[in-house]
Amino acid sequence: MDQPNTDVIQGTLDMLILKTISLEPMHGFGIARRVEQVSRGVFKVNPGSLLTALQRLERAGWLDSAWRQTEHSRRAKFYSLTKAGKAQLELETADWDRRTTAIARLLKAEG
Repeated sequence: MDQPNTDVIQGTLDMLILKTISLEPMHGFGIARRVEQVSRGVFKVNPGSLLTALQRLERAGWLDSAWRQTEHSRRAKFYSLTKAGKAQLELETADWDRRTTAIARLLKAEG
């Protein structure tokens, strides 16, 4: 039996990161773990993709970062949402809602 695909849907990683960090500042591993937990294992975030996305979001001004100690006394870069990041999350969430509504209508029409 084939294993289910757990890749994050293309174009949604930024939104998932922004949403996760909107709840509280987190380090990269925490972000990946939270996405997997909340999605109940449906999505797994590739560490390389996550790092690239975090760098891109920080350059865009949507995230701030600071080095802090983790709960396990390790040094890690923690990311937090900026005001511009919150506005971007709202835009991406509205776009996601629009797209998923359209997909649901198409699936219903096919059934």
